[in-house]
Amino acid sequence: MIELTHTISETAEAIRQQTAEGKTIGFVPTMGALHEGHLTLVRQAALENDFVVVSIFVNPIQFNNPDDLARYPRTMDEDIQKLEGSGCRQVFAPSVAEMYPEPDLTEFDFGLLDKVMEGKYRPGHFKGVAIVVKRLFEIVKPHKAYFGEKDFQQVAIIKKMVQMLQIPIEIIPCPIVREADGLAMSSRNARLTAEERTQATLMYKALLGVKENYSWFIPAGVKQLVTGEINESPYFRVEYVDVVDTATLLPFEDWNEAEHAVVCVAAFIGSVRLIDNIRLY
Repeated sequence: MIELTHTISETAEAIRQQTAEGKTIGFVPTMGALHEGHLTLVRQAALENDFVVVSIFVNPIQFNNPDDLARYPRTMDEDIQKLEGSGCRQVFAPSVAEMYPEPDLTEFDFGLLDKVMEGKYRPGHFKGVAIVVKRLFEIVKPHKAYFGEKDFQQVAIIKKMVQMLQIPIEIIPCPIVREADGLAMSSRNARLTAEERTQATLMYKALLGVKENYSWFIPAGVKQLVTGEINESPYFRVEYVDVVDTATLLPFEDWNEAEHAVVCVAAFIGSVRLIDNIRLY
């Protein structure tokens, strides 16, 4: 049976009781509209911890586009149903007023980590992410927290925040979960029309193609190739394609300059913005 709490005090007390019994706490922060990708994180947390907490909170301060915030799907009842049998024991679903009784003016210095890719096109996004994750960590006090690698840059920034603030939490990145046709699972996929949904697989096909053949090109050539392939579809409009070092998230000119590389993509299909990535090596 899942316990649903809405206030910080009742949530913290419920978790305190578990830790007092020596139980380890696993945590999966979400914005709801749950899908199999989220449930995979929850199941992984349940395998590795005694007590799993899932938060469902659409965080307004990480949206730089008010329309995107307004359209973000909110499906609380369905989310709770999906979590049944996943290993989740507690859901924390606070209101905006509960999380932010007053404006949070915390500032973070992530160097260049939050200035590239998503940070370049969504100013203020990662500040909002860092603020809410920090607050959630303070409330839940988990031993381990689980994040999907579809949001590759977000995982890097949360790891950096935990290191900077010396928060005693282990961050567990989990592989992207995909639909049978390769589309990365996302809450935003529900907003695609039937035709857009069919076309959306092109993004992953382009990434998969360069993974197999990237060594034939320089990094800038891979960027050009992926951009061109996705933009060939009249449904798509690429916002960025970047080939970056997985550690620094910075671009480079020669494959020898990065120990590990990833291609990250953001593109609009209709009014829906999708992101995806693939590790090259």
